[in-house]
This record gives sequence, structure tokens and C-alpha cells, in this order.
Amino acid sequence: MRKIKFYRSETGNCPVEKYFDSLTNKQVEKIAFVLDIIEQLDIVPRKFFKKLQGTIDIWEVRAQQGNNIFRILGFFDGKDLVILNHAFTKKSLKTPRRDIKTAQDRKKEYFNRRI
Repeated sequence: MRKIKFYRSETGNCPVEKYFDSLTNKQVEKIAFVLDIIEQLDIVPRKFFKKLQGTIDIWEVRAQQGNNIFRILGFFDGKDLVILNHAFTKKSLKTPRRDIKTAQDRKKEYFNRRI
């Protein structure tokens, strides 16, 4: 069974929680539903969770509520721990490179702090 945690910067800032604060309760409930699926199911449908091609192990949580498409990026720390470190509302077909770079930079910083 997977466990999901939110990344915190060295100063304690949590970008994913900050993003959730900008959403409506209904939107956060939909994302929480998807996060629960990811934690509970051994095989998660790709429509909810998939590895982003062309990245070094950056994964994308995918949720939609009405016309709003939400993406939360993160990575695995070990086999079953998912660290979510960047979130945004998707407005284009492709995931923007700057959002992927932000997730990759936070992943690098996360593992550098653990050394």
C-alpha cells in the first residue's frame, strides 16, 4: 500500500498545501478522492496516476472537477512513499516544462537534504 506525503521546503513551506488553499472545497474533495485511490489500489488507472515521459521519475496525479484539470507532480522515495511537491491547474494539452522543472528541482533538494 502506498503512502502519500507532501513535500516541505527547508523553511517548512508546503507548495501543495498552499495550492489546495486556493481551491474550492469541492475541488479539494475531488483531489482527495484521487489521492485515496492512489494510496489504496495496487494498480492505479493511468487516468489518475502516471509517470511523465522524458523525466527522471516524476509522476503526475491527475484529477478533474468540472472543466478544471488539476495536476500534482511528485516522485517516489522508496517503493511505496510518494512525495508530492508541485501542483497547478492545467490549461494546455502538455504539462508545462517549467512545472516539470520545479518538480525536478524540489526532488533534488529533497534528496540532498537527506544526505
